[in-house]
Amino acid sequence: MGLFSSTPSEPKRTQMRRLLVVPVAVAAAGASIIAAFMIYYSVIYPDPMSLRPKESAPYVRILARDGSMLTERGGSDDYVPLDLLPHYVADAVIATEDQRFYDHHGVDPLGMMRAAITNLREGRTVQGGSTLTQQLAKNLYLTSDRTFSRKLEEFTLALWLEMRLSKDDILELYLNRVYLGSGAYGVDQAARRYFRKPARNLSLGEAAMIAGLLKAPSRYSPLSNPTLARTRARIVLSQMQDAGFISEDEERRAAEEISRSFERSERAEPNGADYAIDYVMEQLGPAYVAGVSSGAEGIVVETTLDARLQANAAAVIEQVITARGPELNASEAAAVVVARDGGILALVGGRSYAQTQFNRAVKGRRQPGSAFKPFVYLAALEAGYTPDSIVEDLPLSIAGWAPRNDNGQYQGPMAMRTALAKSVNTVAARLTLKVGPARVANTARRLGIRSPLAKDATISLGTSDVSLLELTGAYNVIANGGRTAEPYVIARVRSTRGEDLFVRAPAPFAQLIAPPLVASMNDMLGTALSEGTGRRAAIPPYPAAGKTGTSQGFRDAWFVGYTAYLTAGVWAGNDNGAAMNHVVGGSLPAEVWRAIMLSAHAGKTPLPLSGQPPAEAFEVAREMYPEKGIADDFVARAIDHALAEDTASIDKF
Repeated sequence: MGLFSSTPSEPKRTQMRRLLVVPVAVAAAGASIIAAFMIYYSVIYPDPMSLRPKESAPYVRILARDGSMLTERGGSDDYVPLDLLPHYVADAVIATEDQRFYDHHGVDPLGMMRAAITNLREGRTVQGGSTLTQQLAKNLYLTSDRTFSRKLEEFTLALWLEMRLSKDDILELYLNRVYLGSGAYGVDQAARRYFRKPARNLSLGEAAMIAGLLKAPSRYSPLSNPTLARTRARIVLSQMQDAGFISEDEERRAAEEISRSFERSERAEPNGADYAIDYVMEQLGPAYVAGVSSGAEGIVVETTLDARLQANAAAVIEQVITARGPELNASEAAAVVVARDGGILALVGGRSYAQTQFNRAVKGRRQPGSAFKPFVYLAALEAGYTPDSIVEDLPLSIAGWAPRNDNGQYQGPMAMRTALAKSVNTVAARLTLKVGPARVANTARRLGIRSPLAKDATISLGTSDVSLLELTGAYNVIANGGRTAEPYVIARVRSTRGEDLFVRAPAPFAQLIAPPLVASMNDMLGTALSEGTGRRAAIPPYPAAGKTGTSQGFRDAWFVGYTAYLTAGVWAGNDNGAAMNHVVGGSLPAEVWRAIMLSAHAGKTPLPLSGQPPAEAFEVAREMYPEKGIADDFVARAIDHALAEDTASIDKF
C-alpha cells in the first residue's frame, strides 16, 4: 500500500524538479554561451587598451595664406589620460549618459527598464538604455546597424570589456573616442574645436556643454545652434547637481558662466573653414607621413586659403540657404573660389559642417547642365568657328534623342555668341555633332575635367556628373589666359624645426588655349552676364564672364564665372537629388556667386579679362553699368596691369 499511496504525489515532485531544473539549465546554457563569446572576443580582438596611442602623432597647424592660423589638429593632447582631465569632465558625461556607471557590469537592466518606461510614457524615444560601456563597444568594434544580432553583440562585448578593463580605463577610452560633432572625436578635439583650448583647461560650464553634445551632436552644436547648446548645458549641470557631483552653488556659477560668456563658442571657428581644412588634411598625405617619420613634434601647413574670403563665402551660403532654401526646396549649396594660378582661396562644402561633413564641393558629383557648354563652344572655336558664326536653333533628333530648349521655342539663325549667352540647347547639340563628341570631351579633359564623360551628343547638355572643384578649375584655365591653372591648396609644409617637408613647385607653363580663342570665350561668356542667363551675377564695375547650368528636373543649379582676379563656382541642390522649386543657375547660384565676388573684389581696381583690350573693357563696362559712374582712371590702371601682363600683381590677391 505504501508504494501505491505515494504514486499521486509523484507528478508534483516531477513538476517541482522541472521548475527548478529548467531555469538552472537555461542559466547554465546562457552562461556557457557568454563564456564562449568572452573567449571568442579575446581571440579576435586586441587588448582594448592597445588602442590607446603609445606615442603622440605630431600636431598639424594649418595656416591661411596670410600666415594666420585656421586651426590646429592632433598633437600631444589628442589622447588625454583620465587623471589629466578635470574630474568634472567625466562627471558631466556620467551624469547625462550613465549615472549607474560604477554600479553595473557593462549592461544595466534597471536603466533599460527606466528608459523603456519613459519612452512608452512619452510615446517616442527620448531616453536610451545603453551604458557607457555599451557605447564604447559599439564605437570600438561595431557598425551602427540597428539589428537584434548587433544589439546582442553589443551586450556581450560590453560584458567582455568590463572583464578586461577597469571602470576608469573604460571611461578614459570612451572620452577619447566618442564623436562630439563638427568633426571632433574625443573631448580634447572637441575642446579645441569649440573653445580653442585643450581639454585639461576646460571650465565646469564648458565641460557641461561638451557633455550635452552626446545627446545629439548636430542639434546641440554650439557652432550651429548656440541657444540650444546653452539650454542643453544647463540641463547637464542640473543632472550633475542631482547626482551629487556638484553643489547648488557650483551649478549656479557655471550656469551664469554659460549665459554670460558662452558666446565664445559661436566664434570657435569664425573662418567657416571646416570643409576646407578636411580637404587640406586629405591632400597632406605624404608630407604628414614624412613628418611622422622624422619624429617632428608638429607640422605647419601653409595653405592658399584666404581667411576673410573663406569666412564670407561660408556665411553667404549658410545665410542664403537658411533664408530662402525652404521656399525653394533647396537644402544645400557649395562654393569654390580660386586665384588665377589655381590656388584655392575658399572652399565651402555645404551649409553646415556641424550637420554633415560630406564635402559637396569636392566629393559631390552632379550633372552641370549648361555649365558644361563652354567646352562645346571652345571645341567649336578650335574647329574654325567664331563668336559671330551663324548657327541654327531648330528642332533636332539624334537617334531618338531630341534636345529641347527650356522655353520650348526655336529662334532660327543666330550668332554663336547669342546662342551661348541664352543657353540654347539645340545649338550646343548641333555644334557637338559637327565637331564630334570626342573632341568636346578631349577639350574638357585638357582644361581639367577628370570625371567620366558621355561619348555621344548628350555630352553637350552636361549630362555627365562632375565636381564643383574640377568644373571651377576648368573655367579658371580660361580666366588665366588659357594657361595651366590646376587647383591646389597646399603651398608649403614644414616641421616645427624648420625642415621643409613639401614645397609646391611652380606648375610647368602650358598654353592650353590659344590666346585669340581666350578672347573669344571671354566675349561669349561675358555676353552671358550682360545679356543672357547670368545677368543676376553681374558685379559692376568689374568685367566678368560666366555660365549658368541647370540639370533636368531642377535637381542641380550652377553658376561658374570669373574676373581678372579670380574664378568662383557655386552649386545648389539637395543631397537626395530631389527637385528644387524651379531653381535655375541664373537665380539662386548666380545671386550667391555675386555676393561672394562683390565682397572679394572690395577695394580692387577693375581690370579687363585676360586677352581683352583695356580700352574695350572700359567701354563695355561703362555701357553695361552707366549708373555706376566708373572712374576715368580705369583705363590707365588697367593698361598698367593688363598690357604688361603683370600676373604676379593680380595673384597677390
